[in-house]
Amino acid sequence: MSSATIPPVPPTDDAPTDDAPAARPVVALTEPADGVGPVVDTPAAFARVVEAFAAGSGPVAADAERASGYRYGQRTYLVQVRREGAGTALVDPVGVPDLSPLTEALRGTEFVLHAASQDLPGLAEQRLVPDRVFDTELAARLLGFERVGLAAVVAEVLGLGLAKEHSAVDWSTRPLPPEWLRYAALDVEVLVPLREALGEQLEAAGKAEWAAEEFEAVRTAPAPPPREDPWRRTSGTHTLRDPRRLAVVRSLWEARDLSARKRDIAPGRVLPDRAIVAAAQALPRSVPELVALPLFAGKGTRRRAAAWQRAIDEALALPESALPSNRGPRTDAPPPPRAWADRNPEAAARLEAARAVVQELSTELSVPVENLLQPDALRRVCWTPPRPADAEHVAEFLRGRGAREWQIGLLAERLSAAFAEVTRS
Repeated sequence: MSSATIPPVPPTDDAPTDDAPAARPVVALTEPADGVGPVVDTPAAFARVVEAFAAGSGPVAADAERASGYRYGQRTYLVQVRREGAGTALVDPVGVPDLSPLTEALRGTEFVLHAASQDLPGLAEQRLVPDRVFDTELAARLLGFERVGLAAVVAEVLGLGLAKEHSAVDWSTRPLPPEWLRYAALDVEVLVPLREALGEQLEAAGKAEWAAEEFEAVRTAPAPPPREDPWRRTSGTHTLRDPRRLAVVRSLWEARDLSARKRDIAPGRVLPDRAIVAAAQALPRSVPELVALPLFAGKGTRRRAAAWQRAIDEALALPESALPSNRGPRTDAPPPPRAWADRNPEAAARLEAARAVVQELSTELSVPVENLLQPDALRRVCWTPPRPADAEHVAEFLRGRGAREWQIGLLAERLSAAFAEVTRS
């Protein structure tokens, strides 16, 4: 396996005008430099990959493909890795579910990913756990790129055109079509050159240390706790105000989730959210009434209509005491900001002042507001600020909410001063 060479951007005679720079010419990437090798789907083939990557040099480019929208959950169905001296390997985690030998072989090696927070949990399930990470999407955000998708960043930084037409396909398909594998190989082929270019830009902008803190925070982020009342995320539920109708949503959601899990199918393919909400609005009392609803008239939905009606009947039979609350589960989060002016005018004033501080810094540093400080942390420090709200205590508060040291260094004193100004006025 040999390393790829990214093709150079051809020269152009087009000169920039006085008004705007000329668009950088883009070279379409259509074939991996090494071609596409066979999918690694046996322990013996994977052992050869581990040996080759251990002997390689430099960072490891990595990516993972899921079957979101097709299969239940977020399982990884293809892992792509690339390293100088080892080339590209496309690993099938169905055939090779334990990738820990690669983790051990690459201890201390930097992994380059794009939007690492999306891929790291799935890779961890396969026991591929990097010791160091460079996230090219996060780097682009910190550098103020307007578009941070991989294709857009690759075009802007490297002048290369990366096709993305296979990004949403069903990666659980076996065998994987050659054109999908070509797409998967190209994704990791560009990552290390992209990392080198973005790393230089971060250094030049004085943001390299910020980026390092962000990358480590992503790498070490714990898994989120299970969501309480996940059925409340059913799209359209906000239109329902009657607890009985909410109970129907809950019952149908739970029946759908059980069916989807057993069949390993994305829940939305078993029963769309809009069908659940339509049934909650109509409250059908029989299967004929249910299948009379347009969203339950399809062949697949009609076939399971009796099961859906049983779920509805169970919700309709619940006593009032067992119905869900309109408000949802209690949390320690502040109320929605739109309610602050009435409930806590001083907190509303603090939030307005704090948002102005963050927005000013965002413009000055070309860093998105949400990357300067997590919105939840900003709301919480404004709703219940520490006492006293001096820079030291604001810094301690933000640190406790997961803010990074570079964020605290930029914001603690500014927020403390803004809060003091609100108090004086």
